[in-house]
Amino acid sequence: MKKKAIFVDRDGTIITEPPVDYQVDSLEKLRFVPGAISALSSLAGLGYELVLATNQDGLGTDSFPEADFLPPHNLMLETLRGEGVEFADQLIDRSFEHENLPTRKPRTGMFGKYTGGGYDLGSSYVIGDRLTDIELARNLGAKGILFAPAADGRQRVADAGLSDNCVLVTDDWSEIAELVRLGERTASVSRRTSETAIKLELDLDGRGDSSVSTGLGFFDHMLQQIVHHAGFALRLAVDGDLHVDEHHTVEDTAIVLGEAVRTALGNKMGIERYGFVLPMDECRAMVLVDFGGRPEFVWDAEFQRERIGDVPTEMFPHFFKSFAFEARCNLHISATGDNEHHKIEGIFKAFARALRAAARRDRFACTLPSSKGVL
Repeated sequence: MKKKAIFVDRDGTIITEPPVDYQVDSLEKLRFVPGAISALSSLAGLGYELVLATNQDGLGTDSFPEADFLPPHNLMLETLRGEGVEFADQLIDRSFEHENLPTRKPRTGMFGKYTGGGYDLGSSYVIGDRLTDIELARNLGAKGILFAPAADGRQRVADAGLSDNCVLVTDDWSEIAELVRLGERTASVSRRTSETAIKLELDLDGRGDSSVSTGLGFFDHMLQQIVHHAGFALRLAVDGDLHVDEHHTVEDTAIVLGEAVRTALGNKMGIERYGFVLPMDECRAMVLVDFGGRPEFVWDAEFQRERIGDVPTEMFPHFFKSFAFEARCNLHISATGDNEHHKIEGIFKAFARALRAAARRDRFACTLPSSKGVL
């Protein structure tokens, strides 16, 4: 089995970077980034080699003597070692940026040991506070994590064309540890038949932008409830044979969404598993879900109108049944009320909230929510 690695930047990621000279060249300047020690400690023993990878401009020159660098660096290593964090390797480039040497990140000259085929770089991570760290992840074929405030960081990643190489933007080390320990909860599903062409991207933890386009305005409005009330990031584009009718578009969207949720849940470690009842004006909607691996569907809602918006009401139970069987979950839905629009919107909102409750993961309980030991 190939090895996996986590390449971690130093300044600005593990320890804070001084704002003036950007050099940690004295013990007085050594400050750990909040949460870094405990998060790195939680990653030790997961099967990854921890590798320190850092640019240290001019290290060993008069502008940055090694005698100034080593005391705080060694104290950092000693402190981490005391918490069970041991670096298998230290990759330190000493060049200046203007020299453009192949060893300077984001170039991969220092990483020859890891690019020779003995490491599963596709399952490895690069963690750092600069876009060059995400560029390094791209150059290595690894997954990048940008340590930066989420909103601004995501925009910078997008502007640099690095979104496909960055799986997380956060300035919270606990989120990094959770993602690496429990895995990414994303799925990308494409489905093409003679009746529909669908592309869906899903992130259960709500990272990234969302957009929904099925060609059916009311259906789009309902699916947007999953974005707003489940807290998922959902990008969905459907090109269906609406010149025939709405059936294939609605059914195939449910199939793809169900597959995506099942895939994104992965091993289901730490999820709450169950989930929601809510009122909407005069209506009441109840959605019960269990991601237990066995499909079952129960529907108890009647509609007096043939259509709501541009969607036949007969398609709503069909949508949820198709989802349940593809997601392999129990799904029980009931609703009462007088206003048909409120009734189905209440169902979709309750469905979204049920998904949110059931998919929520307890970062402190990495266990499978089943007495049988399997879901």
